Parts: sequence; C-alpha cells; structure tokens
Amino acid sequence: MKYILNLILSFLFFLPLHSQAPDKLTSGEIFQKLEKLNFLGSVLYVAAHPDDENTRLISYFSNAVHANTAYLSLTRGDGGQNLIGPEIREQLGVMRTQELLQARAIDGGKQFFTRANDFGYSKHPDETFAIWNKKEVMSDVVWTIRKFRPDVIVNRFDHRSPGSTHGHHTGSAMLSVEAFDLTNDKSVYPEQLKYVETWQPTRLFFNTSWWFYGSRDKFEEADKSNLVAVDAGVYYPILGKSNTEIAAEARSMHKCQGFGSSGTRGSESEYMEFLKGDRPTEMKDPFEGINTTWSRVKGGKPIGEAVSKIIKEFNFEKPYESVVELVNVRKMVSSISDEHWKETKLAEVDEIIQQCLGLFAEVRVNNPSASPGEKLSANIEIINRAPIDLKLVSINLTPGEQELNVNEILENNKRFNTKLDFSIPKDAPYSSAYWLNSDATLGMYSVKDQLLRGTPENKPPYTATYTFEIDGNTFSVTSAIIYKTSDPVKGEVYEPFEIIPAFSVKLLSEVFIFPDAQSKDITVVVKAGKNDVKGSLELCHPNGWTVSPAKYEVEIADKGAEKVFKFEVTPPKDQDENFIVPLIFDTDSVSYTNEVSLIKYDHIPTQTVISDASAKVVKLDIQIRGKKVAYIMGAGDKIPESLEQIGYQVDVIDIDEASVENLSKFDALILGVRAYNTVDRIQFYHDNFLEYVKQGGTMIVQYNTNRGTRVDELGPYPMKLSRDRVTNENAEVRMLLPEHEVLNYPNKITQKDFENWQQERGLYFPNEWADQYDAILSSNDPGEDPKNGGLLVAKYGEGYYIYTGYSWFRELPPGVAGAYRIFANLVSIGKYDRP
Repeated sequence: MKYILNLILSFLFFLPLHSQAPDKLTSGEIFQKLEKLNFLGSVLYVAAHPDDENTRLISYFSNAVHANTAYLSLTRGDGGQNLIGPEIREQLGVMRTQELLQARAIDGGKQFFTRANDFGYSKHPDETFAIWNKKEVMSDVVWTIRKFRPDVIVNRFDHRSPGSTHGHHTGSAMLSVEAFDLTNDKSVYPEQLKYVETWQPTRLFFNTSWWFYGSRDKFEEADKSNLVAVDAGVYYPILGKSNTEIAAEARSMHKCQGFGSSGTRGSESEYMEFLKGDRPTEMKDPFEGINTTWSRVKGGKPIGEAVSKIIKEFNFEKPYESVVELVNVRKMVSSISDEHWKETKLAEVDEIIQQCLGLFAEVRVNNPSASPGEKLSANIEIINRAPIDLKLVSINLTPGEQELNVNEILENNKRFNTKLDFSIPKDAPYSSAYWLNSDATLGMYSVKDQLLRGTPENKPPYTATYTFEIDGNTFSVTSAIIYKTSDPVKGEVYEPFEIIPAFSVKLLSEVFIFPDAQSKDITVVVKAGKNDVKGSLELCHPNGWTVSPAKYEVEIADKGAEKVFKFEVTPPKDQDENFIVPLIFDTDSVSYTNEVSLIKYDHIPTQTVISDASAKVVKLDIQIRGKKVAYIMGAGDKIPESLEQIGYQVDVIDIDEASVENLSKFDALILGVRAYNTVDRIQFYHDNFLEYVKQGGTMIVQYNTNRGTRVDELGPYPMKLSRDRVTNENAEVRMLLPEHEVLNYPNKITQKDFENWQQERGLYFPNEWADQYDAILSSNDPGEDPKNGGLLVAKYGEGYYIYTGYSWFRELPPGVAGAYRIFANLVSIGKYDRP
C-alpha cells in the first residue's frame, strides 16, 4: 500500500529524557494523544519544590481535560534530604529534577524550574526573598508564563498566609499572583521579548483543600461559592486506570523523599479557589468561557474538523490508516500564523504520525561516555513497522554534521542496521547539569543563557536526524544518541551518552579533619576518560600546609581505569580551615581539576555530574573520649565518616545487631537522622537501647519528625516533639547550663563554636520534656520565642541519653569546626577515666 504525501514533512521526537527508551505507545495511548491534539488550552501549576505538586490535578488536566499541562517548581529541592542514598545539595537537586521528569512522564505534564536555589526551610517569605533574588526569580516566573502561555494558572499554596507555612511555599504563590499582572506588560523584563511575546493568562486559582481550613468539618461548613470543584477520580477505560491511580504512580517517583503512594479509586474532588482574572460564570469548569477549540486560531476551524474525523474513524488495530489524514492535518497546522500553537501542535502531530507508523529509529554507541577528540563508532537500527513503503534517504549526526547517505527502501517490519563513525570535537562542552556550570549563591543559580532558563535538563550532546521519503516527499525524525546495554538481571538498559573530561580526579572525602599535628595520607583517585592518557598530578595546598611528594607522573592505558596516588599532608600548628585541590596537566598542558561522578538509581536515568574536586582541610583543636561508636543509619547522612576523621572507630550496624550484649561493646550508640521515622522494626529494639543506656552506655538520638515515629516515647522519660526549628544558621545560641559537662569536657565550648554553621541551626525541637532532662542550649529565629529543646541530656541508670535536634548532619560533613567539638563532647560524656 502506498500513500502520497503532498508536503515536505519534518518532525522531531526528542525523548523526554534523553537516556530513556523511546516511547512505544499502544493504540489507546495514541488515541488519547489525538484527543489532546484537538484541545487548545493550557494550564500551569505553580509551587516551590519537587513533591509540592498535586499529581491528581496535573493528571486530570492532562488526561481528562487534554490540556497542555505543566508544573513550575521554583526550586529543584536541593536543600532537602535523601532517604535512599548519600546525595545531598547539588547532587540531590539533580536527582529530584529527574524524579520530577519521571513523574511528568507518567501523569502527562511538562516540567519547568526557576533559578531559585533551595537553601532549606524558611519561616517567612520575607526571609525567602531576602536570600533569593526576588527580581530574578520573578523574571523566571514571567518567562515561563510567556513561553508556555497558560490560559489557567493554579497555585498550590495560599499567597495570603505569610508566616504560617514554609516561606518558599507562600513565596511561590505570591510570585505567581504578582506575575499574573506583569506578563502582558512590555515594560516588564523587555529583554525576554526577543524570544517570546507578552501573554495574559485568563484566570488564576488556588488549589485549596480542607487542610487549609484547619479541619474537614470546617471545610464542609465553608462557603464554596468561589470554588471550582472537579472530579479527579475519573476512570479512563482506554487506559484501564483511574486518574488517581496514575497520580499515585507519578507521586511515587519522588523516591528520595519516601513518597511512595498507593493508587485509589472512586470519585475524589479537587477544589480551586478563584483569585484573579475572568471569573467563570458557572464556577464548574476552570476553562469555562475559554475557547479551547481550533477556532481560537485564525484558519484553525478546518483543522479541528479534520482531527475530529480522524478520532471518529481511528482504527485501533491499524493506526497507520490515519497517517494520510494526519499528514494533511500537519500541512494545515504548518500554515497557521499563531507561532505558539503551530509549534505546540506540530510537535504533537509529529509524535502521533511516528507512533502510528510504528517507526523505530535509534543510534547507539558502545560506551556511555566519550572525551573531546575521541573517535567513536555508532550502531544504527531503524525499522518501519507499518505496511507503508518508506525510503531511508540519509542519517545526519549533530554536532559535527557527519552524514551517511543510504537511499534504501525500508520494507515492513524488516530491520535496517548499519554503522557510522564520528569524532567528538576537541572543544566539545562537558555533560553536566547546566545550572551547576557557574558558581551559585546561597539563593540563586547562575544561568546566563535566557533560552536555557527554566528548562529541566541539558539537551542531548549528540542527536541523529533520519530523513525518510515516501513517493518523493521527505520527512525527518530526530532522536538522541544513546548508550544501550543488556543487563543479565534488568534486561535492556538505556543510559545517556555523555561528554566527560579525559581525566577525572577525586578525593575520598569532601573534608579532611586534622585533630592534632600528625600528618595524614590523602588519596587522590585518577580515572581515565579515554584510552592512553598521560599527565602529571599535584595536590595544590594553602600556605602553612605541607604536601609530599610534590607531584606524580600519571599514565593510564585503558578508558575507565583508575590509579590511586597518596600524598602526605601535614597541617599547620594552629587551628586553620582551608582547601586543597588535585590538579593534572596533560601532555598538551590542559589542566583538569574536576571530579566526574555518577548518580545511578533504577527509577531515574543515570546522571553525570562534573564538579570541582576540591576538599576542605581543617586543623582542629579537639579532644575526644571513648573510641568505639555504633551507628544505626536513618534517612541517610555522612556522620559516621565524619566521626572517623577525628579518631572514632564507627561501626554502622543493622537494627538486627542491636542486642544489649552487642551494644555493650560500644562507648556510644548514635541513631541517624529520622531513624525512628524510617528504620523498619526499630520499635522492637527500643527497649534494648534504653537498657544499654541504663547499664552505662551513651545514646545520642538525632532529630526525628513529630509525625510517624514508631515508638510512643523516644527517650527514657517523656518528651514531646514539635515542629519548632531555627532556620537562621547564624541565629544566636545561648548556653542555658554553661557549667554542664557537654559544654566543658573534653572541649571547652565557646560562642566561636557556633560560627560558620550551614543552612540552619536545627529542626523538630522538643517543646515539652520531663524534669529529668537538662536543656543545654537555647536559640531562636528573629522575633520568635526561645527554643530550648534542641539539646536535651538525661542521666538514666549508669549512662546518658541525649536527644538533639541540632543539624549535625548538615554541619559535620562540610567541616564546621565548632560542630565537631560539640559533637565530640556529646560522645565523650561521662568518660573522664576512659581516654
């Protein structure tokens, strides 16, 4: 069967994540995309962090309404915690970005960001805006609205409640409300108008619920005349799932936050309070009165009629029968003058054509990475799985414009395979999250390229464009070059193809603590990014520190191989904090000071992060008592490694090893952050912990949230956790019991020890406790009452129980000197006779 195409067709199908397997849609999923093709309306959901988004509503708008739907997360969640691994800060932001993209791949939305850096919890939007650059974040919100052109904007949070919740949350709503009135003003951020036009959304909502009213009863009694309600529990027979089941799958992609969700079924109402714009007359539909048909664009009415005909006649067993009419639709879409809808709908129709043809086109390489100047061979597989004669004209790789002329007919369901050699340019940029390529401030990432701002991730470094011909008419398909392998357990595994440096240098820690004048061996791991690399390695260091030897000659034959080099580092006499950095010069005098690290989890594509390989070195005036520490990991932190730096022997033990007999071997037992929230079966060992203390042990419990603890009482005496926290890392800390042992032995604690803390003082402090506890420290954010429960110490039997909400997990890994001295005192309590 032959079809005549009366146009030159050029369509791109970039994979949503360039390391994912290509989409292979069922006929039902293609049909849903046809329905979406016939809806011209957009909605933007706005909040502050990954996990803030309401996946039920995003999925509803995308799959039930068929609207062009997106989530704008102001931050990438860099300031949070990681429940499944060690990544924090920038690497956590990379992880959470990918989790959001995986969620959007499930619920059908798109994903945007601003340059705002998640600096941690903020109690008030005033504090948030003081740390963020409000003008620049607003610029990104306006840019997203102008670029995406939503008819409807929905805020996750209430802009009218500053101080009642996270400042980022309220701040996101405040920015959205303000931006609503700015995006159509040519005098506002006029530099953006080189790329986009002004835009005025039709209306703005707040996605409210009973939670914002204080209780379900209060919400039931509330006046709902200004609310639009939709049933987000709708069932999709064509997919065999309810909207809430899809939403739960999307929500469950936030795995590093422990947000796995079970799907629900049945009617479930979502409420949106009207805030601004054109108020819907009936208050039943967010899009009421907005023209969402093709007639909203000049010349669009015939397109809608044509798409309706395709939908009506769609053959689920033979979707390729729609290709001819889809090509005609594409020709009509190409002729409309509305550039926004032309771009949006061409992308949609192009994907539908590709899926109806069952067209598979892939270029893969045999290694997930290459270095500038390296030569590669790519394996190409193309298959036409429709009874339509396709001619493959050529394959073009970009950048580099490597072209392979083919001119072969692709028979139905017969594989076409070939190879194509290409070279990586010597000046090719490295692959790494684009927002990490420049120095950031506490509140903002730096992204100079306006067109990159807001995009979720890098573009693929290399793409392949395949040009096809049908009866003399051509069209093109573009996809990312990928790495694919077959794992004996997982089967087919896709990974991104990335560009990395010829040398990677790595120190084994982000901080090295010198608790005395003794030298330490510091290891540098050098890894080859390509075959046959040579260079010289040195360890750059500050004045006052000495390093031996001065340099090593490095030669590595095989790509991916590593060599280890040790430098003896001697600290100065006095306390000092500074930095060291490994440096390699290759034979062409090109320098390398970066570490290449991979973030690998099954639920997200492998991520390559290229970062500065420097480490902090700290000569510390510190004494410790005791030697052996047992550590039970909670949500994940790096405190065990930190304690080993100052001379402790730390055994990370499983909960099953926490017998009283086993614990008695240790001078202290430390529970990692949120251990009582996250460790399975910890409740069955709690009595063992207390018995260990009673017999003379020291137990240190780090912060837990006040919801979801697995025991009724965390300590030997009653205490009540609250949500009290001190977010200002420079907030004054007052010593309530200055003569207490933990402030004097073996290190004399002074106000200097509370200097240079990072992100916060602490969180989830107890606000009630029994008299047996001594409250040691007091602190508070400006304008608030003192928070005295951040460090509680109790004698219990022959030992000591300590509960602390201060953020040691944020302070020890980056080498905050005073935090080490205080924590050493906690471990050393009661050990006067055991040096």
